[in-house]
Amino acid sequence: MLHRPPATPEVTEIAYLEPALYAARLRDQKHLMLMESVQRHEHLGRWSFLACNPSETLQGQGALETMRRNLKANTVEPLPGLPPFQGGYAGFISYDAGWAFQGAKHPPHFKPLCQDMIFHRYDTVISFDHMQERAYVIGPDPTRIEKLLKRKPQPIGSHVIESWQSNFTRAAYEAAIARTVEYILAGDIFQANITQCFSAPIPEAFDAFAFYQTLRAKNPATFAAFLDFGDVKVASSSPERLVKKARAHLEARPIKGTRRRDADPARDAALIAELQSSRKDRAENVMIVDLLRNDLSRIAKSGSVKVPVLCGLESYANVHHLVSVVEAEARDAIDSIDLLHAVFPGGSITGAPKIRAMEVIAELEQQSRGLYCGSIGYLSFNGNADFNISIRTALFTNETAYVQGGGGITARSNPAAEYDESLIKISRIMEAFQP
Repeated sequence: MLHRPPATPEVTEIAYLEPALYAARLRDQKHLMLMESVQRHEHLGRWSFLACNPSETLQGQGALETMRRNLKANTVEPLPGLPPFQGGYAGFISYDAGWAFQGAKHPPHFKPLCQDMIFHRYDTVISFDHMQERAYVIGPDPTRIEKLLKRKPQPIGSHVIESWQSNFTRAAYEAAIARTVEYILAGDIFQANITQCFSAPIPEAFDAFAFYQTLRAKNPATFAAFLDFGDVKVASSSPERLVKKARAHLEARPIKGTRRRDADPARDAALIAELQSSRKDRAENVMIVDLLRNDLSRIAKSGSVKVPVLCGLESYANVHHLVSVVEAEARDAIDSIDLLHAVFPGGSITGAPKIRAMEVIAELEQQSRGLYCGSIGYLSFNGNADFNISIRTALFTNETAYVQGGGGITARSNPAAEYDESLIKISRIMEAFQP
């Protein structure tokens, strides 16, 4: 069924507060969604979005075509001067949905950790502009949301989970890395991203939002998110964008290359220098840039795919990363669903060539990934879209919590170093679960 919102939504400016503070006042509302730039940045960390009580819920592979029809039927012009998500669909796509996106004929049949995808239609959105320190309620009924936002914050519970277990021993993980290197040396693949999965039972007193508040303080990120979708809850502190669509302009920001942060400035500078001079890390990054250039070229205007940043340095609370930027202009008939079909799952968390790398991942990891290495994002009625890659992410479902970490493997990878790196990447997440 197609629901047409007003051609011009109402816009009400509200007091500018941290988005998580407003989210705490909406915790008893249905299907709470917070996509938050906790680490502020003029270009990457400018916007945050908060919504609840959707008018429609879509699940499974059929969600994509339903969203395509409804986005087309309800297209509106962007409201100028306001944050880019002004009403539409928001939710997640699991990594395991990527088999269908890539048209793979024989995906592995592991027990799923969560649904392939869940998207909710939010006609009213609270949008934040952190550079101007302004916040807005955008939608057909801003008054109802404004009343909810004036309430006291809802009480929170415990953020603590202990008794974590990995699906790999150290020896088994290092063996999986060694096997990946063998595939690369044999010419079967160029690169693959291998990860380990930690799981733990969720205690009765645990509160996923309390954990998210702890996580956002310990590991601020540009593409953070908290989703309370009933049986599935998600807390993410991802630093990585999968892809953004601003009308016809497309942007992907693959991350490849990581070093830990150090409290001592001299040691931290040495780690940066080591990362920037690493042939292995730069080769890994360039390889994924080539994959993404190819992905975007499938839907881009001829000659429009460009790489304005190659192996640039970005620093976060826990790690330094090498990040590249790939841009393109979409062909006239291309919409946000076409874009997702072209790039999902992200090459930085599969490897190259993509489908064969996914097959190697499945063979060595021997389980579903769930939301990890999938995407969280939005598709706006005004044609904009933005999706992260769900790394540094905790999933809570079926009375179990899941946290995963890993890295891209090349011919130069050292199994012991790769194991250590997988722990470095999730260290702030695990700290956020501690008492």
